[in-house]
Amino acid sequence: MNAYWEALSNGFLGTLQWTLKSIIFEVPWHTNYFWGLILISLVVWLMEIFFPWRKNQSVFRKDFWLDAFYMFFNFFIFAIVINGIYKVLEVLFADFGITAKSLALIDISSWSIGLQLFVFFIVLDFVQWFTHICLHKFPVLWRFHQVHHSVKEMGFAAHLRYHWMENILYKPLKVFGVMLLGGFEPEHAYVVHFIAIAIGHLNHANIKLSYGPLKYVFNNPVMHLYHHSYEVPKGKFGVNFGISLSLWDYLFKTNYIPEDSGKIPLGYPGDEKMPQSFWKQLVHGFGRKK
Repeated sequence: MNAYWEALSNGFLGTLQWTLKSIIFEVPWHTNYFWGLILISLVVWLMEIFFPWRKNQSVFRKDFWLDAFYMFFNFFIFAIVINGIYKVLEVLFADFGITAKSLALIDISSWSIGLQLFVFFIVLDFVQWFTHICLHKFPVLWRFHQVHHSVKEMGFAAHLRYHWMENILYKPLKVFGVMLLGGFEPEHAYVVHFIAIAIGHLNHANIKLSYGPLKYVFNNPVMHLYHHSYEVPKGKFGVNFGISLSLWDYLFKTNYIPEDSGKIPLGYPGDEKMPQSFWKQLVHGFGRKK
């Protein structure tokens, strides 16, 4: 039992110390997720200000500050808590003889770092795409995901506005995806992390980008806007589920872009019942559906 308490404490304190060191620039710049997030956010926000797609939308759009708080809560505050729990799970799995290598389907340790990161990016994105579909398809999960879809005006910070339960769902599956790649060392994963943050910010930003022919590979603001559309095609529970990559939607026929005016209403039927405060949104989704 002491091993579990020690793992919980080390995970909690280790993440807290790393976050504090990041704030005061005591970690390497390329792994400084705190200031990296701020820098990417400022760059994309400036793009919104100088090249707005929906020109009647305010720079400080509806729920701007709420979404900004969600960014730091989900990526740092809640991460401090959840990483302690993951350290406990590592000890538990080890007690059952389950390690990263025991689940590996392929050993990529001899591959170049670039190729390892490429495969890591692809696998991770597919896992998130599949999880995202589950969040829409199953009502018990959709009630948590409604927090993200209650956004009524798109902007970069809406990217990280999501219920904390999504971290509980996403992260174990992402870890499982990494465990399938034997020999992969996550010390270089910061490259994929920052790329994913930049793409996610752009997808939610008030700018019009489709990337030309690359739209069939990378998710983009035009495509993702229709994921947030108030109305979805009849018979579907959602469209355009891609996170960083759009190719999964094109491969599995979940793509949908009827036009690109950017003037469609956002949200979902019944979103007027979503609590407006952060604290009430924290408990949204629990309890019996009325």
